[in-house]
Amino acid sequence: MRITQSKTKDLIATLTIEVVEKDYREKADKILKNYRKTIEMPGFRKGKTPMSIINKKYKTAVTIEEVNKILQDEMYKYITDNKIKVLGSPMPKKSEKIIDWEKQNDFTFEFEIGLAPDFDVKISKKDKLTYYNIKADEKLLDQYCNDIAKRYGIMGNMEISEEGDLVFCNIEQVDVDGNVMENGIKNEATVSMDFVADKKIKKQFIGVKSGDAFKINVMKAFTNHSDLGAMLNVSHEAIHNLSSEEFQFTVKNINRLTPAILDKELFDKVYGEGNVKNTKVFRTKIKEEAEMSFVAESDRMLKNDVVTYLLKKNQFDIPDDFLKRWLVQTSEQPVTIEQIESEYDMYSKSLKWQLIENKINKNFEIKIEQEEIVSHAKALISRQMTQYEQPVLDDEKLAEVAESILKKEEERKKIINQIYDQKSLVVYKANFKLIDKDISYDDFVKLASENSF
Repeated sequence: MRITQSKTKDLIATLTIEVVEKDYREKADKILKNYRKTIEMPGFRKGKTPMSIINKKYKTAVTIEEVNKILQDEMYKYITDNKIKVLGSPMPKKSEKIIDWEKQNDFTFEFEIGLAPDFDVKISKKDKLTYYNIKADEKLLDQYCNDIAKRYGIMGNMEISEEGDLVFCNIEQVDVDGNVMENGIKNEATVSMDFVADKKIKKQFIGVKSGDAFKINVMKAFTNHSDLGAMLNVSHEAIHNLSSEEFQFTVKNINRLTPAILDKELFDKVYGEGNVKNTKVFRTKIKEEAEMSFVAESDRMLKNDVVTYLLKKNQFDIPDDFLKRWLVQTSEQPVTIEQIESEYDMYSKSLKWQLIENKINKNFEIKIEQEEIVSHAKALISRQMTQYEQPVLDDEKLAEVAESILKKEEERKKIINQIYDQKSLVVYKANFKLIDKDISYDDFVKLASENSF
């Protein structure tokens, strides 16, 4: 066998592979002889069928299979031995020559390969990025305090509804004349005014008492169709095929949540007895906890900014023409080159970032060992069990659960990516010059939505 590589043009090269008879004949003949030993053909005893008949029936198929095997094995061995960095996978070149598998003994194949560009990634303190420290302002603290007060509040029955109340209703579908449909949808459910999208319809739920009835268009009132389906006790599909969108709501009772008072009793419930003495300390602790939870958001923004920055700094070509054709050829579902073109820009950015990441891994020696994967999995399991107030497992049992989870390729990959994110973040924080900037949560959310990769 002989393999040669053409000169590279636009990061595309051609591998020419010459397969001669001696490369595959011995293996092919051995397979054919084994066929003779095991096959049973009419008119011959087992193992006594003449080789001429075996060859006539099976030789071409066996030759094709063995040539393809050796072709694939040797091609990838050549790529590995010569440290050729390919993108995608080799694609056979179209040829007008037709192979005659019955008469030919020697074969020549040509494959196109897309090559990764040669570049390096350098990060130093000359590379500046902003690190956003998200601060909990007074508005956010008020919101958090109100949420906690509601969480520890008391639910009570009321005679007349006000905005924000929970109204428990008997719900019945009505026809065009406003009459309850005999075979229409009927259910009992609680309506939260906070989820009524139409302002005019929301007013119909305010100032009502038990026994009051009114009609509304549910599709206008509730834009979240999954929640609407649950309220009417029908499928999501049924919501889009309603014979009538008009429903009568008859009030059965009204519940109102009275928030807890921000006093010592509430402070003790939230943080333990005696740990918080007044509202000022309470708000300080909430602020600390909130800002601690925001660090993960700041880190995600930094990662996003690193991606954008390094893609802009490290501009290089990739074999676009080859990759587009390769994507068409390898797609699980039939696609056209036009469809690939429309989405190629995002694919190209993602691939370029992957190449940059690989360079960062190598330059900064970011490696993940099996022990780290297991340890991370065990930590995740322990955290989840604590969150759901389940008993903590001993280390042996924890290791068994972790091993079971890591056998699932998708879960294993997810954990490896989490570890990589942690390690790469350490590299970014240590090597970029980060300029700290305080920002409110609302402004951060707005900024993040404008700068997503």
